[in-house]
Parts: sequence; structure tokens; C-alpha cells
Amino acid sequence: MSGWWMTVGNGARPAAGTGRGPRPRARFRVVALPHAGGWPSAFRSWWQVLPEDVECVVAQLPGRGTRINEPLVTRVEPLVDALVRGLAELEPLPYAVVGHSFGSVLGYELTRAMERKGLPPTRLAVSARQPPCFPSEPPFAHRRTDTELLEHLTDIGGMSPGLADRTDLVQSSLRAIRADLEAMETYRRPLSGVRVPILALGALDDPVVIDERMHLWSLETSGGFSRQTFTGGHFYLYTPANAAAVAARLIPGSEHPRSEPSLPHPLAR
Repeated sequence: MSGWWMTVGNGARPAAGTGRGPRPRARFRVVALPHAGGWPSAFRSWWQVLPEDVECVVAQLPGRGTRINEPLVTRVEPLVDALVRGLAELEPLPYAVVGHSFGSVLGYELTRAMERKGLPPTRLAVSARQPPCFPSEPPFAHRRTDTELLEHLTDIGGMSPGLADRTDLVQSSLRAIRADLEAMETYRRPLSGVRVPILALGALDDPVVIDERMHLWSLETSGGFSRQTFTGGHFYLYTPANAAAVAARLIPGSEHPRSEPSLPHPLAR
């Protein structure tokens, strides 16, 4: 598999309860993109709640995990180009895309690119990131000092308070986070959106994202649109209960709780 993607679902662990042997052959794939600086392990809770026959592949960007020593990338376009090449090399399966925070930007552009290749997902889920019609504005987070960035990460639950004074331990993580933030904050809305349905996800108590803006992701698709709201702060998506609720909406044949209904595209672009 491409170094840009790591399998954390089907084939990545033994079948449940047996301690040996592969999981059943995958019938569906969840393509996941974590937050700024996030490692594939961010989606560990998803690996735990997905059905045995659903594969999960998570993006692994340079500067983290097994790619810790590779040069960082600070723009969305080259990141997406490489992610698309790696995804297109995988065994063909129907799939859905889910991106969290910065991962929503990558997931949106990945979906646009895969549509152009004739390999679209069944649905795109965007989480904890305002839609592209609200671009980032100064002061930019990627220009903060290490101390300021650590304070911000601690405030939003992205860094353990005990690590705030241990810059020697978190320097590599800070470099990756800063690179991703720069990519996100220099990104601008494209001229055209996607054709697949979008599911916009957020938390009412997210200190970073204004929840009322999430419905404007409806402007980024000519397909259906729906929303679902949770609690749990900026990183709510990684709790097992919330992961299970969202996964159930992405995987065909799964039951999911009632939420805001799917809506037709309100404004073609």
C-alpha cells in the first residue's frame, strides 16, 4: 500500500475473538483524514466500532508516524495529489470519505479529484471545519510561537496539559501541526464543488468552529445534504459512541439514529 495510507480496518488485525486469521473480505471502505498533525491512530475508535467486513484506511501525511523524518508539505494541492494517487492504487471498493477539522479540507478536495477520475465516493462527511466559503483570516494559527500554539492546542483539547512545558517532547508534533495549519489557512474555495452527498458534522460545544456555519457546506455539493450535531468539544468525532453513530450513516445497510433529514441541494453553484 502507498505510504500515504494506512489500513486500520480489514486485514489490519485478526478476526474478532479468534486471535488469528484475517477479517472477512471487505465489502466497503471508509477513507479517513485526521486533524492537523493527526496520526492514523487518531481514528483508532473507528477501527474498534466498524463492522468486520468494512475496511478503514487513514491518511498518513509526511512528518508523523512512519514518515516522521520526511519533509513537511504546507499546501493542500500537493497533499491531495499524492493522496489521490495512493487511493487509486487500492483494490476497488465502494467507499465513503470522512475528514475531521483539517481533514475535512483534504477530504473535500480528495472527493473532487476522485470524481474527476471517475472514482467518486458514495458520501463525503466533513467534521469540525467551517465550509470553504469562510476562508481562514489573520491572525493565522500557523504563525503563532510554539508557546502560543501549545496553549491553543491545550485549550481545545488537542494536547495534554502535562506536555505544554515539554517542548523537547512535542517539537516534531508541533512542526507537523504547523505545516497542516499553514496548508489549511492558505486554502481557498474552488470554483466548483462535488456531486456526491455531503454529511456535515459538528459539536455544539466546539470552541473552534461556529456550529451555525456548518449548514453552508450545502453550497459545496449538487447532491444531497444532511447534518448531525454532537457534543464533546473539537475532537468529539474520536469518541467510540460518536464514531459508531457517524459510521452507521456512511456504511450501506447500517441503521442510524434519526437526525436532520437529507435535503436537496439548495443553491446550485
